[in-house]
Amino acid sequence: MQQLQEDRYTTRLQSQPEQIARRDRVIHGDGEASPPICPSLIEDFERDGFIVLEDVFSPEEVARMRGTANEMRDYPDSLADETVISERDSGAVRSVFAIHRQTSDFDVVARDPRLADVARYILDDEVYIHQSRLNYKPAFKGKEFYWHSDFETWHAEDGMPDMRALSMSVMLTDNHPQAGPVMFVPGSHETFISCVGETPDDNYKSSLKRQETGIPDADSIAQLVDEGGIVAPAPKAGSVVIFDCNTLHASNGNITPFERMNAFFVFNAWSNRLKAPFAANSERPEHIAHRRVEKPLAPLSKVTGRLS
Repeated sequence: MQQLQEDRYTTRLQSQPEQIARRDRVIHGDGEASPPICPSLIEDFERDGFIVLEDVFSPEEVARMRGTANEMRDYPDSLADETVISERDSGAVRSVFAIHRQTSDFDVVARDPRLADVARYILDDEVYIHQSRLNYKPAFKGKEFYWHSDFETWHAEDGMPDMRALSMSVMLTDNHPQAGPVMFVPGSHETFISCVGETPDDNYKSSLKRQETGIPDADSIAQLVDEGGIVAPAPKAGSVVIFDCNTLHASNGNITPFERMNAFFVFNAWSNRLKAPFAANSERPEHIAHRRVEKPLAPLSKVTGRLS
Protein backbone atom coordinates (compact mmCIF):
# COMPACT_ATOMS: atom_id res chain seq x y z
CA MET A 1 0.00 0.00 0.00
CA GLN A 2 3.08 2.26 0.15
CA GLN A 3 3.06 4.98 -2.51
CA LEU A 4 6.02 6.84 -3.95
CA GLN A 5 3.82 9.69 -5.16
CA GLU A 6 1.55 12.09 -3.35
CA ASP A 7 -1.97 10.91 -2.61
CA ARG A 8 -4.15 13.87 -3.58
CA TYR A 9 -7.43 12.10 -2.80
CA THR A 10 -6.95 10.42 0.57
CA THR A 11 -9.83 8.12 1.47
CA ARG A 12 -10.60 5.33 3.96
CA LEU A 13 -7.59 6.35 6.07
CA GLN A 14 -9.21 8.99 8.29
CA SER A 15 -11.83 8.93 11.05
CA GLN A 16 -14.19 11.52 9.55
CA PRO A 17 -15.54 12.04 6.02
CA GLU A 18 -14.09 14.94 4.08
CA GLN A 19 -14.94 16.80 0.90
CA ILE A 20 -11.96 17.55 -1.35
CA ALA A 21 -12.27 19.93 -4.28
CA ARG A 22 -11.35 18.25 -7.56
CA ARG A 23 -7.67 18.71 -8.35
CA ASP A 24 -7.77 17.51 -11.95
CA ARG A 25 -9.28 18.97 -15.07
CA VAL A 26 -12.50 17.51 -16.45
CA ILE A 27 -11.67 18.16 -20.11
CA HIS A 28 -7.94 17.57 -20.22
CA GLY A 29 -7.12 19.02 -23.63
CA ASP A 30 -6.35 22.63 -24.46
CA GLY A 31 -9.48 23.05 -26.57
CA GLU A 32 -7.59 23.57 -29.83
CA ALA A 33 -8.52 20.21 -31.37
CA SER A 34 -12.01 19.74 -32.80
CA PRO A 35 -14.13 17.38 -30.70
CA PRO A 36 -15.56 14.23 -32.33
CA ILE A 37 -19.02 15.12 -31.01
CA CYS A 38 -20.97 18.37 -30.79
CA PRO A 39 -18.96 20.98 -28.83
CA SER A 40 -22.02 21.79 -26.72
CA LEU A 41 -22.02 18.20 -25.45
CA ILE A 42 -18.41 18.61 -24.35
CA GLU A 43 -19.47 21.73 -22.45
CA ASP A 44 -22.34 19.79 -20.86
CA PHE A 45 -19.95 17.04 -19.81
CA GLU A 46 -17.58 19.53 -18.22
CA ARG A 47 -20.44 21.19 -16.32
CA ASP A 48 -22.53 18.18 -15.30
CA GLY A 49 -20.09 15.26 -15.31
CA PHE A 50 -22.20 13.17 -17.72
CA ILE A 51 -23.89 13.29 -21.13
CA VAL A 52 -26.17 11.08 -23.23
CA LEU A 53 -25.41 10.37 -26.89
CA GLU A 54 -28.51 9.17 -28.72
CA ASP A 55 -28.58 6.68 -31.62
CA VAL A 56 -24.87 5.89 -31.58
CA PHE A 57 -25.32 2.23 -32.56
CA SER A 58 -27.78 0.97 -35.14
CA PRO A 59 -30.56 -1.53 -34.30
CA GLU A 60 -28.58 -4.23 -36.14
CA GLU A 61 -25.46 -3.54 -34.08
CA VAL A 62 -27.48 -3.55 -30.86
CA ALA A 63 -29.11 -6.85 -31.80
CA ARG A 64 -25.69 -8.40 -32.34
CA MET A 65 -24.35 -7.13 -29.03
CA ARG A 66 -27.48 -8.17 -27.16
CA GLY A 67 -27.27 -11.66 -28.65
CA THR A 68 -23.68 -11.98 -27.46
CA ALA A 69 -24.64 -10.64 -24.03
CA ASN A 70 -27.45 -13.18 -23.73
CA GLU A 71 -25.10 -16.01 -24.67
CA MET A 72 -22.60 -14.92 -22.03
CA ARG A 73 -25.31 -14.82 -19.38
CA ASP A 74 -26.87 -18.12 -20.43
CA TYR A 75 -23.58 -20.06 -20.66
CA PRO A 76 -21.47 -18.76 -17.75
CA ASP A 77 -19.40 -21.95 -17.61
CA SER A 78 -17.84 -20.94 -20.93
CA LEU A 79 -16.39 -17.76 -19.41
CA ALA A 80 -13.19 -17.15 -17.47
CA ASP A 81 -13.16 -17.99 -13.77
CA GLU A 82 -14.67 -15.41 -11.39
CA THR A 83 -15.80 -13.07 -14.19
CA VAL A 84 -19.50 -13.82 -13.61
CA ILE A 85 -21.14 -12.02 -10.65
CA SER A 86 -24.59 -13.09 -9.45
CA GLU A 87 -27.26 -11.30 -7.44
CA ARG A 88 -27.13 -11.90 -3.68
CA ASP A 89 -30.59 -13.43 -3.27
CA SER A 90 -31.90 -14.67 -6.59
CA GLY A 91 -28.65 -15.97 -8.07
CA ALA A 92 -29.45 -14.16 -11.33
CA VAL A 93 -26.42 -12.96 -13.27
CA ARG A 94 -25.67 -9.36 -12.28
CA SER A 95 -22.44 -8.69 -14.22
CA VAL A 96 -19.89 -10.32 -16.50
CA PHE A 97 -16.42 -8.76 -16.41
CA ALA A 98 -13.61 -8.45 -18.97
CA ILE A 99 -16.04 -8.69 -21.87
CA HIS A 100 -13.67 -7.09 -24.39
CA ARG A 101 -11.12 -9.81 -23.58
CA GLN A 102 -13.62 -12.66 -23.80
CA THR A 103 -15.43 -11.83 -27.06
CA SER A 104 -14.37 -10.29 -30.33
CA ASP A 105 -17.71 -8.47 -30.55
CA PHE A 106 -17.06 -6.36 -27.47
CA ASP A 107 -13.39 -5.92 -28.33
CA VAL A 108 -14.58 -4.22 -31.51
CA VAL A 109 -17.03 -2.06 -29.56
CA ALA A 110 -14.31 -0.95 -27.13
CA ARG A 111 -12.10 0.20 -30.02
CA ASP A 112 -14.93 1.74 -32.04
CA PRO A 113 -14.05 5.39 -32.79
CA ARG A 114 -17.56 6.44 -31.77
CA LEU A 115 -16.46 5.60 -28.23
CA ALA A 116 -12.67 5.58 -28.13
CA ASP A 117 -12.17 8.85 -30.02
CA VAL A 118 -14.46 10.66 -27.58
CA ALA A 119 -12.45 9.23 -24.69
CA ARG A 120 -9.17 10.27 -26.31
CA TYR A 121 -10.49 13.80 -26.78
CA ILE A 122 -11.82 14.28 -23.24
CA LEU A 123 -8.80 12.67 -21.59
CA ASP A 124 -6.32 14.20 -24.08
CA ASP A 125 -4.23 11.03 -24.18
CA GLU A 126 -4.04 7.60 -25.64
CA VAL A 127 -6.38 5.32 -23.71
CA TYR A 128 -6.81 1.73 -22.60
CA ILE A 129 -9.66 -0.23 -21.04
CA HIS A 130 -9.36 -0.21 -17.26
CA GLN A 131 -12.49 -2.35 -16.86
CA SER A 132 -15.27 -3.72 -19.04
CA ARG A 133 -18.41 -5.57 -18.11
CA LEU A 134 -21.98 -6.40 -18.97
CA ASN A 135 -24.56 -5.17 -16.48
CA TYR A 136 -27.86 -7.02 -16.24
CA LYS A 137 -30.78 -5.69 -14.23
CA PRO A 138 -33.31 -8.48 -14.64
CA ALA A 139 -37.03 -7.84 -14.61
CA PHE A 140 -38.71 -8.02 -11.18
CA LYS A 141 -35.53 -8.93 -9.25
CA GLY A 142 -32.69 -6.58 -10.26
CA LYS A 143 -31.10 -5.13 -7.12
CA GLU A 144 -30.21 -1.54 -6.29
CA PHE A 145 -26.70 -0.06 -6.24
CA TYR A 146 -26.04 2.63 -3.63
CA TRP A 147 -24.54 6.10 -4.21
CA HIS A 148 -20.84 6.09 -4.97
CA SER A 149 -18.01 7.57 -7.00
CA ASP A 150 -16.23 5.00 -9.14
CA PHE A 151 -12.96 6.88 -8.75
CA GLU A 152 -13.06 6.46 -4.98
CA THR A 153 -12.92 2.69 -5.43
CA TRP A 154 -10.50 2.75 -8.35
CA HIS A 155 -8.17 5.03 -6.37
CA ALA A 156 -8.42 3.19 -3.06
CA GLU A 157 -8.44 -0.42 -4.29
CA ASP A 158 -6.84 -0.28 -7.76
CA GLY A 159 -4.30 2.52 -7.39
CA MET A 160 -5.64 4.83 -10.10
CA PRO A 161 -3.68 8.03 -9.38
CA ASP A 162 -5.79 10.82 -10.84
CA MET A 163 -9.24 11.69 -12.18
CA ARG A 164 -8.34 11.05 -15.79
CA ALA A 165 -10.78 8.26 -16.62
CA LEU A 166 -14.38 8.01 -17.77
CA SER A 167 -17.09 5.41 -18.25
CA MET A 168 -19.23 4.68 -21.27
CA SER A 169 -22.41 2.66 -20.92
CA VAL A 170 -23.87 1.31 -24.17
CA MET A 171 -27.59 0.67 -23.87
CA LEU A 172 -28.51 -2.80 -25.16
CA THR A 173 -32.17 -2.46 -24.19
CA ASP A 174 -34.58 0.45 -24.10
CA ASN A 175 -34.45 2.06 -20.68
CA HIS A 176 -37.51 2.96 -18.65
CA PRO A 177 -37.60 5.53 -15.84
CA GLN A 178 -39.39 3.00 -13.60
CA ALA A 179 -36.87 0.17 -14.15
CA GLY A 180 -33.95 1.39 -12.03
CA PRO A 181 -31.91 3.50 -14.47
CA VAL A 182 -28.68 5.05 -13.27
CA MET A 183 -29.20 8.32 -11.39
CA PHE A 184 -26.55 11.05 -11.56
CA VAL A 185 -25.92 14.14 -9.45
CA PRO A 186 -24.99 16.96 -11.87
CA GLY A 187 -21.83 18.79 -10.83
CA SER A 188 -20.85 16.21 -8.21
CA HIS A 189 -17.73 15.29 -10.21
CA GLU A 190 -16.13 18.50 -8.91
CA THR A 191 -16.10 17.19 -5.32
CA PHE A 192 -14.31 14.09 -4.05
CA ILE A 193 -15.98 12.59 -0.99
CA SER A 194 -13.35 10.99 1.17
CA CYS A 195 -14.94 7.94 2.81
CA VAL A 196 -14.47 6.36 6.22
CA GLY A 197 -13.69 2.70 6.92
CA GLU A 198 -10.73 0.46 6.14
CA THR A 199 -10.88 -1.76 3.08
CA PRO A 200 -11.47 -5.41 4.05
CA ASP A 201 -9.28 -8.03 2.41
CA ASP A 202 -10.83 -9.35 -0.81
CA ASN A 203 -13.47 -6.63 -0.56
CA TYR A 204 -14.35 -7.06 -4.24
CA LYS A 205 -15.97 -10.43 -3.55
CA SER A 206 -18.82 -8.75 -1.69
CA SER A 207 -18.71 -5.19 -3.04
CA LEU A 208 -19.60 -6.28 -6.58
CA LYS A 209 -22.86 -7.64 -5.15
CA ARG A 210 -23.45 -4.90 -2.58
CA GLN A 211 -21.04 -2.09 -1.84
CA GLU A 212 -20.52 -1.38 1.85
CA THR A 213 -17.00 0.10 1.84
CA GLY A 214 -16.27 3.38 0.07
CA ILE A 215 -19.80 4.67 0.64
CA PRO A 216 -20.15 8.48 0.84
CA ASP A 217 -21.67 9.84 4.03
CA ALA A 218 -25.32 10.87 3.93
CA ASP A 219 -24.65 14.54 4.69
CA SER A 220 -22.28 14.88 1.73
CA ILE A 221 -24.73 13.12 -0.58
CA ALA A 222 -27.56 15.38 0.59
CA GLN A 223 -25.45 18.50 0.09
CA LEU A 224 -24.41 17.60 -3.45
CA VAL A 225 -27.98 16.66 -4.36
CA ASP A 226 -29.23 19.93 -2.90
CA GLU A 227 -26.72 21.78 -5.10
CA GLY A 228 -27.13 19.79 -8.31
CA GLY A 229 -30.31 17.74 -8.10
CA ILE A 230 -30.73 14.20 -9.47
CA VAL A 231 -31.08 13.26 -13.14
CA ALA A 232 -31.96 9.74 -14.28
CA PRO A 233 -31.58 9.42 -18.06
CA ALA A 234 -33.56 6.57 -19.62
CA PRO A 235 -32.32 6.45 -23.22
CA LYS A 236 -33.30 3.87 -25.78
CA ALA A 237 -31.17 0.98 -27.01
CA GLY A 238 -28.17 2.09 -29.07
CA SER A 239 -27.57 5.20 -26.98
CA VAL A 240 -24.44 5.77 -24.91
CA VAL A 241 -24.18 7.41 -21.50
CA ILE A 242 -20.75 8.89 -20.77
CA PHE A 243 -19.81 9.95 -17.26
CA ASP A 244 -16.75 11.19 -15.44
CA CYS A 245 -14.97 8.84 -13.07
CA ASN A 246 -15.92 10.95 -10.04
CA THR A 247 -19.59 11.64 -10.82
CA LEU A 248 -21.83 10.52 -7.95
CA HIS A 249 -24.34 7.92 -9.17
CA ALA A 250 -26.63 5.12 -8.01
CA SER A 251 -29.54 3.01 -9.21
CA ASN A 252 -32.75 1.72 -7.66
CA GLY A 253 -33.95 -1.88 -7.82
CA ASN A 254 -35.99 -3.07 -10.78
CA ILE A 255 -39.41 -4.45 -9.87
CA THR A 256 -40.86 -3.84 -13.34
CA PRO A 257 -41.30 -6.41 -16.15
CA PHE A 258 -38.63 -4.54 -18.15
CA GLU A 259 -35.12 -5.97 -18.27
CA ARG A 260 -32.25 -3.48 -18.38
CA MET A 261 -28.93 -4.44 -19.98
CA ASN A 262 -25.84 -2.45 -20.91
CA ALA A 263 -22.24 -2.92 -21.96
CA PHE A 264 -19.91 -0.88 -19.79
CA PHE A 265 -16.40 0.31 -20.72
CA VAL A 266 -14.00 2.33 -18.56
CA PHE A 267 -11.42 4.28 -20.54
CA ASN A 268 -8.33 5.35 -18.60
CA ALA A 269 -5.62 7.69 -19.85
CA TRP A 270 -2.42 5.86 -20.72
CA SER A 271 -0.50 8.30 -18.48
CA ASN A 272 -2.84 7.43 -15.58
CA ARG A 273 -2.08 3.71 -15.39
CA LEU A 274 -2.52 1.94 -12.07
CA LYS A 275 -0.05 2.08 -9.20
CA ALA A 276 -0.22 0.26 -5.88
CA PRO A 277 -3.62 0.64 -4.15
CA PHE A 278 -3.89 3.79 -2.07
CA ALA A 279 -6.13 2.25 0.63
CA ALA A 280 -6.09 -1.53 0.31
CA ASN A 281 -3.62 -4.25 1.22
CA SER A 282 -3.64 -5.92 -2.20
CA GLU A 283 -4.64 -5.32 -5.80
CA ARG A 284 -7.99 -6.43 -7.15
CA PRO A 285 -7.88 -9.25 -9.73
CA GLU A 286 -6.93 -8.58 -13.32
CA HIS A 287 -10.43 -9.18 -14.67
CA ILE A 288 -11.72 -6.27 -12.54
CA ALA A 289 -8.82 -3.82 -12.88
CA HIS A 290 -6.57 -4.36 -15.89
CA ARG A 291 -2.86 -3.97 -15.17
CA ARG A 292 -1.40 -6.32 -17.74
CA VAL A 293 -1.81 -3.90 -20.63
CA GLU A 294 1.22 -3.56 -22.87
CA LYS A 295 0.12 -0.67 -25.08
CA PRO A 296 -2.74 1.78 -25.59
CA LEU A 297 -5.98 0.72 -27.22
CA ALA A 298 -5.40 0.16 -30.93
CA PRO A 299 -7.82 1.92 -33.30
CA LEU A 300 -9.86 -0.14 -35.68
CA SER A 301 -8.57 -0.51 -39.22
CA LYS A 302 -9.96 1.52 -42.10
CA VAL A 303 -12.82 -0.96 -42.22
CA THR A 304 -15.66 0.58 -40.25
CA GLY A 305 -15.61 -2.19 -37.67
CA ARG A 306 -19.37 -1.92 -37.16
CA LEU A 307 -21.07 -5.05 -35.95
CA SER A 308 -23.33 -6.72 -38.48
